[in-house]
Amino acid sequence: MMRFTPARTYLTASAVALGLAVFSGWCAKTWLPALIPAILFLASGVLVLYLALQPVIEVKENGLRIGKRSIAWKHIRRIDQTGWVSPLVVHLTLADSTRVRILYPGVLESCNQLNRLLQQNATESLINGVPYRQIWGEPVEPDPPRKPVPVPRYRLLTEEDEAEVERLYQKLKTAGHMDPEK
Repeated sequence: MMRFTPARTYLTASAVALGLAVFSGWCAKTWLPALIPAILFLASGVLVLYLALQPVIEVKENGLRIGKRSIAWKHIRRIDQTGWVSPLVVHLTLADSTRVRILYPGVLESCNQLNRLLQQNATESLINGVPYRQIWGEPVEPDPPRKPVPVPRYRLLTEEDEAEVERLYQKLKTAGHMDPEK
């Protein structure tokens, strides 16, 4: 079993942003333009706090546990990655067509490790639209050999011209050369 907990840096960054929001709000009492950074610090502090309070993700042999919700590997039908790597955002589609978003705010190495574990253990799934067997190198049934397509033959000369070429060829063959002087 592997546990993936949110990185502590998110909690620290949230505390710093909220502290700066309070300081900017205090400054805004005497200088009103300081209200703009106070609002921005408050919004970013709340967002980073939301990331820091994400539930623990546990990867087990029989399934995945996100907080109190358990998902068996055999129920995962599709894994779709987004462009986000850290924090990791992955969409899972389950057998009953429900979608689950995994949001894991960890350091880059653990985000990559969690992503790799998800892809390796969900053996009955499509990973970004590609079947599991193609990605992890299990043999895929080869296509049956194709029958070669015959090359079409186009007529370049008419029948009279072909007969004339054949007559000249036979004449050249019997004479042994083309020049009449020799």
